[in-house]
Amino acid sequence: MTDRSSRPAMTMGEIRKALGYTDPPVLVEATRYSVSVLPHADINFHAYALYVQRRRDGWGITDGAGWVESRSGHWTLDSHDALAFPTPGPALALARKFAPGWVVNGITATEAYRRTHPDA
Repeated sequence: MTDRSSRPAMTMGEIRKALGYTDPPVLVEATRYSVSVLPHADINFHAYALYVQRRRDGWGITDGAGWVESRSGHWTLDSHDALAFPTPGPALALARKFAPGWVVNGITATEAYRRTHPDA
């Protein structure tokens, strides 16, 4: 049994520091979601991924270069013309709708998935 009387009691500040708390507190916030029919470990994931990303005016859908301009799937390179959603939910739903048919080099994401996962 150890003698606790030889060690002074910790203050609340020392306890917080020992537990990793900081002042001001460190904030963690999700600002980008990946949407794809391909798993993240797939070699083609990044080519077929769409991203729902937080912007100044809300949430938008991008492929890393262009932005969704309309719900029908028209894309623009001008981020100022992109659709903006107030919350990520509707943007994620639209990105999920577009993901299976996303075309890269004439091959849809669904076709790419079937090529790299023939047994699935």
